[in-house]
Amino acid sequence: MGTEDVLAEVGPRLRRIRKEREVTLAALSEATGISVSTLSRLESGLRRPSLELLLPIAQAHQVPLDELVGAPPVGDPRVRAEPVQRYGRTFWPLTRQPGGLQAFKVLEPRRQEEPEPRSHEGYEWLYVLSGRLRLVLGEHDVVLSAGEAAEFDTRVPHWFGSTGEGPAEFLSLFGPQGERMHVRARPAAPR
Repeated sequence: MGTEDVLAEVGPRLRRIRKEREVTLAALSEATGISVSTLSRLESGLRRPSLELLLPIAQAHQVPLDELVGAPPVGDPRVRAEPVQRYGRTFWPLTRQPGGLQAFKVLEPRRQEEPEPRSHEGYEWLYVLSGRLRLVLGEHDVVLSAGEAAEFDTRVPHWFGSTGEGPAEFLSLFGPQGERMHVRARPAAPR
């Protein structure tokens, strides 16, 4: 459905919602500050709907704006991917779309491994959910604990895996080169 088709359906929808609520054009005009003439032209399709007209109407009817414009329903956003075993780890894909930014929940089992750093195009972000994860990045050899994060350019030789002490569960976000992660957090409440 094209933009013109969507806009053509707004007027009849406005009229239907108003009549369902048994509201007159005069009462809606008073509630919104929009003239009766403008409301009538909107409902009949003689006036093109705009955000500055639809917002007060949505507010007066106490409905979401997308109900006025007939936004398509949003599908189920849950990702139900099956776990995959690779490199001795269990990966749960958290994104559905191939390419671009990819997210995974990863379970790294307890094991003794000699790090074998590798490099490739991309950018990675790790967040440890539980356990401890060893990260070798260039000249750095660090252990990340639950609640800690790391981000790095994957062109730098890197390896991550078990510390040998126990399993680690972590989130991994990986994007092609140039797609750095932008994480937004709410500021902490003042104490």
